[in-house]
Amino acid sequence: MMNDWFEAEQRVERAQQLAEARRWADAIVEIEAALEINPHNASWHAHHAFLLDQSGRQDESLQAYQRSLDLEPTDPDVRFAYGVALMSLGRYARAVKVFAELARQNPNDERAYCHRIAAFAELGRHDRAEEMFYLAQQIDEDCPHCFYYMGESLSARGRTDQAIACWKRVLELEPDYPGVNAKIGRAYRSQRRYGEAREAYLNELRNDAGDTELLFELAELAVEAKQPASAAAKLQQIIELDPDHGRAYFALGEIHLQRNRYAKALQCFEKAEALGEHLPLINVRKGEAALHLGRFNEAREHLESACEQHPREPGVHVALGDAWLNLRRFDRALEAFRRSLALEPEAPQVHHRAAICLFKLARHEAGLRHCHQAIRLDPNYVSAMRDAAVAYLHLGQWSSVKAMARRALEVDPTAEAFRRLSSRLWLYRIRHHLRALLLLLLGKSKR
Repeated sequence: MMNDWFEAEQRVERAQQLAEARRWADAIVEIEAALEINPHNASWHAHHAFLLDQSGRQDESLQAYQRSLDLEPTDPDVRFAYGVALMSLGRYARAVKVFAELARQNPNDERAYCHRIAAFAELGRHDRAEEMFYLAQQIDEDCPHCFYYMGESLSARGRTDQAIACWKRVLELEPDYPGVNAKIGRAYRSQRRYGEAREAYLNELRNDAGDTELLFELAELAVEAKQPASAAAKLQQIIELDPDHGRAYFALGEIHLQRNRYAKALQCFEKAEALGEHLPLINVRKGEAALHLGRFNEAREHLESACEQHPREPGVHVALGDAWLNLRRFDRALEAFRRSLALEPEAPQVHHRAAICLFKLARHEAGLRHCHQAIRLDPNYVSAMRDAAVAYLHLGQWSSVKAMARRALEVDPTAEAFRRLSSRLWLYRIRHHLRALLLLLLGKSKR
């Protein structure tokens, strides 16, 4: 029997050595062997729970903590660790009960109140979170964790300035507190205080310059602050650190697209797609880039796929219509524009595009209805007025031509084309009548 106890002690010691080397699986084997010999040692069960947690076996870890507490119900450290483990699995209500029991057994254990701030905040019970904060303050008014969790509770309620104040207090108490500068940066970003947000993000990056996710947030911030060059530089930095970061390629492609660098944009989108990143808008963006490059058939293929993926997005149908329009398939373009208008009927530019298609199909009266809709929605839409005037010209409605030209000149007095149209209207009328007379004579001669 003495040899068995000695072996168990040796195995526990070996488990501790393996744990220090982060060899969790081997350490678990040793501690479990020790527990087979002596299953009544509470501290060994607690150690077992810790090792299981480090190995990602959280549910088993909870069971081990419970066995430890069954043997030694008053151990505050084990009860605290049990509560933290429950929170890591999102079991906040149960964690609250564990911390409440810890407070009952040890009323001056500040941890029992501090971590209930976080648990109650996650449960949306922010009044109780504040109550725990003030109870914790009576024991330790300089606990950085309390201020961190209270900041999260305030932020969840939209009390951003107070949340920032809490997180800044964390930094006063513990300047290297992980993640708090990122929290401050996100809070400032939500308020569009971009300069302060950038400073906070950079402070966080000083702790880990290779944090690509934080760099990505900083790039997004630069985009929001309308600093595309800065955003592009950050995205390039991410790609250098992680060449397989698909979202960075996609975001860089969007910046190139906005800056009219269409070939570079398309290359980035293709790279992002090749990396297998799930990017819902990839076909939309590839289609837009190809469209601007004059690769209309390629654009059409991407945009047809995009329309299947995003049938409720009017802009995608417009882009597809533009591709068909450039391919001179006016019937297909009109169909795409009409799908867009069914989703967003108050879009003047789409009405104008539909009108152009109808004019190309010699359906002037139908096209004029869309032109008038465009002008109603945007009274300064000169190009729609121009196309309406030309359509009236084809129909021989001279007074309407003159009225439309006059209206366009009121909006844009520098529009010389309309001035020339008005001055030469008599000539167009003569040509129109001569053409009609010629057609009549040709018809008689055939008979």
